[in-house]
Amino acid sequence: MTKALDSDLKKLRARAFDRAEWAADTLRRYHAPALKLSGLVVHPLRGLYRWMFVPPTLWPFNIQDVLADCLTALEKGKRLNARHRLLIELLPAPPDETICTAVADHERQVQTGTYENLVKTQAKYAQNELAIRTDPQLRQQWARLKAAFKVQAYCDYKGVIRRTMTTERNFRPSFSVNMRRRDEVFQAAFDTFCLRWHLYGMQHDEPLLLKLAVNLTPYGTLIHIPAYWSFDPKRDIRWDGIAKLHRARVPGRQGAALAEGVAERRQNAEKLRQLDKEALRRKLKGEEKHEFLCAGLGWDVRTSPKRISRLRAEFKSKPPV
Repeated sequence: MTKALDSDLKKLRARAFDRAEWAADTLRRYHAPALKLSGLVVHPLRGLYRWMFVPPTLWPFNIQDVLADCLTALEKGKRLNARHRLLIELLPAPPDETICTAVADHERQVQTGTYENLVKTQAKYAQNELAIRTDPQLRQQWARLKAAFKVQAYCDYKGVIRRTMTTERNFRPSFSVNMRRRDEVFQAAFDTFCLRWHLYGMQHDEPLLLKLAVNLTPYGTLIHIPAYWSFDPKRDIRWDGIAKLHRARVPGRQGAALAEGVAERRQNAEKLRQLDKEALRRKLKGEEKHEFLCAGLGWDVRTSPKRISRLRAEFKSKPPV
């Protein structure tokens, strides 16, 4: 157990957001010899376990919570229930190491708010940050919020209060405000304050101005351009860096021409399959067979036999539909 656990935590220590510390207890339970699980029982958990080493940026749900809940059931001598099994079965194979390395590096930059490798024009941020830090109206409004609410109750361990996170198409888990709940009224007031000054939050008494940011999600790549930013697509963004980050998990080249090429090859592969059957029936071999196949495919007889072999192999495991 100790050796396996140490190896796992070593992999995670270089990750952002204290990943090793966060994962330690769950991984310790997974490796615990006290479980004495058979291979048949533990096999469904291996997919969740492998996803523990994927950067959380790419998680479709909290992998660690589900793994921990599965372990709790097994520790009590129970079987995994239908909900456990459904989540595990729906989960695809984890991304490969190349993708995980690229995304882990991105996570470290996100943790420190460093986007300089993707954003060229930092002067626009610096100019607006100086303006809000010296604006007396911002200080007055913040003082009113502190007088109306105990803002310390909403700080994290760094002293940061964050506004409600924006989401795709501005859909939110809840858009309502219960005016009888003090925490909801505070959040509404704080969100409005952040909207007025283009903030993502406050740290102690200092405003945290939004940056032009690029973030990966499990489903795609988001580029957030703050409302105050006078955007110049040619000068502000390092598109090559963003393209490289996004392409890290794209399986291959795409496009209309490529799609048409695949469709044409697929049709030729089906022709070749039928021609191979006919050549076998006629007992054709060597040059005679090659000429017969080229004629059937409409190819020049000087076509290399290797091209025919490649076409045959490409669709061998995925027959045309």
